[in-house]
Amino acid sequence: MSTTHTQLTAKYRPQTFAQVVGQEDIRAVLSRAAATDRIAAAYLFSGTRGVGKTTLARIFAKAINCRTAPTPEPCNQCLHCRQITIGSAVDVAEIDGASNRGIEQARRLKEDVGYAPLECRFKIIIIDEAHMLTKEAFNALLKTLEEPPPGVTFIMATTEPQKFPATIISRCQHYVFKRLTQSQLETHLRHILEQEGRPFEPAATTLLARRAAGSVRDGMSLLEQVLTIGEKTLRLEDVRRILGLAGGELFQRLVEAIRDQDCIAVSEVLRTLLDHGLDLGFFLRELAALWRNMFLLRQAGQKALPLLELSGDEAKIWLNVANELSPTYIHAAWQLTLEGQRQVLASLEPAQALEMLLLNLAYLPRLLRLEDIAEEAFNGFPQAPAAKSQNARKQSRPSQESQVKPPQPVPDAELAAHEPVPCADSAPRHETLPVRNPVSGSAIRTPSGSTLSDGYPPPTMSRPKAAAREPKISIETPTWKGFLDHYDTQCKKEKACLPGLRQVEGELSENELVLRCQTLFQYQGLRSPQKWRILEQLAKEYFGAGISVTLRGPEEIESTKGGKGNDEYCKHPLVQEIIKQFQATVISMEPRDHHT
Repeated sequence: MSTTHTQLTAKYRPQTFAQVVGQEDIRAVLSRAAATDRIAAAYLFSGTRGVGKTTLARIFAKAINCRTAPTPEPCNQCLHCRQITIGSAVDVAEIDGASNRGIEQARRLKEDVGYAPLECRFKIIIIDEAHMLTKEAFNALLKTLEEPPPGVTFIMATTEPQKFPATIISRCQHYVFKRLTQSQLETHLRHILEQEGRPFEPAATTLLARRAAGSVRDGMSLLEQVLTIGEKTLRLEDVRRILGLAGGELFQRLVEAIRDQDCIAVSEVLRTLLDHGLDLGFFLRELAALWRNMFLLRQAGQKALPLLELSGDEAKIWLNVANELSPTYIHAAWQLTLEGQRQVLASLEPAQALEMLLLNLAYLPRLLRLEDIAEEAFNGFPQAPAAKSQNARKQSRPSQESQVKPPQPVPDAELAAHEPVPCADSAPRHETLPVRNPVSGSAIRTPSGSTLSDGYPPPTMSRPKAAAREPKISIETPTWKGFLDHYDTQCKKEKACLPGLRQVEGELSENELVLRCQTLFQYQGLRSPQKWRILEQLAKEYFGAGISVTLRGPEEIESTKGGKGNDEYCKHPLVQEIIKQFQATVISMEPRDHHT
């Protein structure tokens, strides 16, 4: 004779405060209230699904109506406790807010609570999904919630407390239920499997707990689903196959394809994902968590391991991968993945939306950074965009032995101080715009907070850290070239850069260093107080403390007014590079007051 199967969620539903998983503070408060008989008129339980709101409401109803009340725990043996457990107690009503949301139901409820309890000490009204009540129904309950008849208590449970009127919340004791931690869920699922007498692999329960995302009910439902396969031992591969969850090997293939900018390999990973019917939502969650883990590993190394909940082998693998990528790229990929989740899942073509997201992650390095353009132009070595992209690809996979650092962007303040002067008789120029996220359209920021103006840095270290060059100079015969070498060394060490210095003509006369600027742009940039102090300090370090520095501007500064001398400014490497990149022209030029 067959017996009716009992679902795990019903079979192992907690019946006492002590059996509830998590919510320690709320359990303690409610148990204390039941023990001291200090029962409030109304309670509001809010939190995500499956964290124990309705379960604790039922246990609380049993505790205050138990034959042994006041008591901190229900006995579960008396008539009242048994009736409440099976849902047949006449004085404990559990109402679905979605089905009884109108004002007529609220008026009927007000009439019912006017009668004294028939059998129990308290009449308990549990309203599940209470946020579904209409505004009129809430208003009809206001007075009843504030001053209910003696022996009546309302308990409202909701997943969306923000939909409650403030007047209702102010009349309730509000308790916010938290998601369970990964370890709490793992412990609970393993306890259930032990009670069922089913052997299991620890990795299988870890994956189930991660998929449940803090919900006990979700975890129990998933466990019920995988146990139906009939295998004696619960294995990790069975959990992945039945629930459609991607494994660590698939993520390793994906990150390797993204790192190598291999669009074919990325598409093959996506095809595997789709052919196996894997859960796209969970896949994106895991991918975002992966970028987060690699960012912490890249920044903190092994010190970040306690925060990641990774096994020893997994942590070692991802630590090695993270060290091959720049933190700036990992941060940008993390942000792009987070912002792309909603767009992918809400798209009419989620597979293509996901493919576009993955290819965007792979080809972020192909975009140029405006900071690199400015740095090269100021140093007098402009580089073609094609060459930049080719060099970035060549340097995208340095050897593990090389210790490298990501490229440092030019500070925004320095770029603003050397803003190129417009030129005359040309079409309107294009404004410089920050790069937008290819999925969401929002500007992307680096870990330091700077906006990537024209793209992202390469995923790997773009330039190996060169050994510090010693200036090849003779102290007895200082020269202008030697001074420039000294400047290069100090600029790399201390970031004390003076963009445009190599375009200035220098002449040493006894104890005076005369610098002749060819343009007003150069003169104003070097004459700023901050740059002037750096220039004098570098001169004294190289030529000696007795040196004086004189800065001379162009002989005909006034010629720049009225449109004269425009060709000279238009030939500046920075102006030429910006015009080329943005297909822009400059229409006017006028002197700019440095102090404005």
